[in-house]
Amino acid sequence: MSPTIARPERSHFRWTVCALLFFATTISYVDRQVLSMLAKTLEVHIGWTANEYGSITSAFATAYGVGLLGAGRLLDKFGTRIGFAIAVGVWSAAAMMHAAATTAFTFGIARALLGLGESANFPACIKTVAEWFPKRQRGLATGLFNCGSNIGAMLTILVVPWMAEKWGWQSAFLGTGAIGFIWLATWMILYKQPHLHPKVSVEELALIQSDPPDKVESVTWRRVLPKRETWAFAMGKFFTDPVWWFYLFWLPKYLQDTYHLPLAAANLLHDIRLPMLILYLAADVGSVAGGWLSGSLINRGWSINAARKTAMLICALSVLPVLYAPYAGNMWILIAILSLAMAAHQGWSANLFTTPSDMFPRVAVGSVVGIGAAMGALGNALMLKAAGLIVTWTKSYFILFMICGSAYLVALGIIHLLSPRLEQAKLD
Repeated sequence: MSPTIARPERSHFRWTVCALLFFATTISYVDRQVLSMLAKTLEVHIGWTANEYGSITSAFATAYGVGLLGAGRLLDKFGTRIGFAIAVGVWSAAAMMHAAATTAFTFGIARALLGLGESANFPACIKTVAEWFPKRQRGLATGLFNCGSNIGAMLTILVVPWMAEKWGWQSAFLGTGAIGFIWLATWMILYKQPHLHPKVSVEELALIQSDPPDKVESVTWRRVLPKRETWAFAMGKFFTDPVWWFYLFWLPKYLQDTYHLPLAAANLLHDIRLPMLILYLAADVGSVAGGWLSGSLINRGWSINAARKTAMLICALSVLPVLYAPYAGNMWILIAILSLAMAAHQGWSANLFTTPSDMFPRVAVGSVVGIGAAMGALGNALMLKAAGLIVTWTKSYFILFMICGSAYLVALGIIHLLSPRLEQAKLD
């Protein structure tokens, strides 16, 4: 702490930082969700097939994964302030480029650039949480910023159909992409490290730094890549991230194909917006509840290992009813099942994202999250391409829902095998 900084008597500025992370995540999901909301519209205007749509979404996931391989390491080396700013600038420009696309191929290029820029979002958010919050508050902070993914999806549902109907589909990409540059300016003005920030009180800084200090100064990939703890997180991402991305990119199309819902109608009750809003509102509740649950158990004296894995087991069991989704028949029964599944996914994700900071020192968190998220992106690319092929070949979503229902218990079993106690990895 610098003695030259005039500090307030009391502060809670770490929650302002959490709010910035929430808005960044919201913007990133708005930008990536525009395409899924307009998929059926663009299928008519551009003329792509289900298989080509699968390739377009897979291009995003592939570029996202490639970007993650470098994003974590760059954030560890250069810090979150500059690294995050560059990423948001890149993805916002790429989002606006979609308006100029005219073929499936050019949409794929725009999606790839968007994925490359957005790859830094979650590594930057997780690293920032590790820098600004003690371990006992990280689950809640992660759950709160992760709500941005659901809020972003809900904003897209409300705004994009209206913009597309009023000004054409291009306006949706231009308008949503421009918002990122407003966030970028705000981030550069407000963000500094906790010990350098004049709005952080001595009391708050002591809370932020209350965990034992890290014993290492720098960590290379060579040191974290062979660790079982790295692969516990990475395999958790590989098996469960694709489920969420399937929901993001294919659910609107599934509802329109199966229940013939229009993109926008005069009455909100008669188009795709209301069921999609319900799904993402449920996911929001799950995100906060999952982070709160593990933090509450830790405060009651549970070990970090027991608290995190208990919360994740509850989420994994809550996903199982999605196995019945292909047989639902009634749209509102389907929405109830998917609401529980999406809430459970977000609760799972809030806890999974905290495990790198549970098992590694702060200086290694960005690299571990980058490796894990890259594995998640690989799973996403495979799932999204497979979805296009499966729907084309079988004219059914049955196999996809079977994968969605079983992935979490498989992932939790692998995590427990690789890291039975979520102990700190031995890097020396």
